[in-house]
Amino acid sequence: MRPFPLLCLVTDRRRLSPAARTTRDEIAAVERLLIDAIDAGIDLIQIRERDLEARDLAALTRRIVARAVGTATRVLVNDRADVAIAAGAHGVHLRGDGPASSAIRQLLPPGSTIGRSIHEPGETRDEADCFIFGTVFPSGSKAAGHAVAGVTGLAGAVRATGIRVLAIGGITPANAARCLAAGAAGIAAIGVFLPPGLISGSLGPAGAVAALREEWT
Repeated sequence: MRPFPLLCLVTDRRRLSPAARTTRDEIAAVERLLIDAIDAGIDLIQIRERDLEARDLAALTRRIVARAVGTATRVLVNDRADVAIAAGAHGVHLRGDGPASSAIRQLLPPGSTIGRSIHEPGETRDEADCFIFGTVFPSGSKAAGHAVAGVTGLAGAVRATGIRVLAIGGITPANAARCLAAGAAGIAAIGVFLPPGLISGSLGPAGAVAALREEWT
């Protein structure tokens, strides 16, 4: 991965295609979004489709990894190290309550990336390659009233570790610079990368990548 700032797109096929009638349609929509993201120069993709059948998840991942060949984009699979290995992904992203990174690393090919979601500064003791910390701002993917850590909590997580920390939760071009000022190495998001106009503030992969990087120049 590039040193920083990093841009990470996290998938959510149901938010992406709420009117889809079949799982196949949902998967096709995710694939189109991720191809657009790769073409836009996204740094990191987290395929976060926990309830997909392993066969479907592996097939989707394999196609996206193939599309990313020759680019700087790295593709991680959420939770499923077995699928990540079978599909040739660049690594795996673990939940905060998932197994230790040191145990998962023994299963992965050399050079694989391990990410982990964290919600408290004390959770940075794990030996991941990067952390995704949140929720930083109110987010459409969380229920109303869900607690937010704010940039103060983000800064605390950054201070607690020497490992790169990405901010997640309600990230937009308008607030992304505050995350970098708090020490984040980049941002991860779902909503801002969704197709333009699908939800409030969604810009599509190309629009989001351009707008976010413009805020950081």
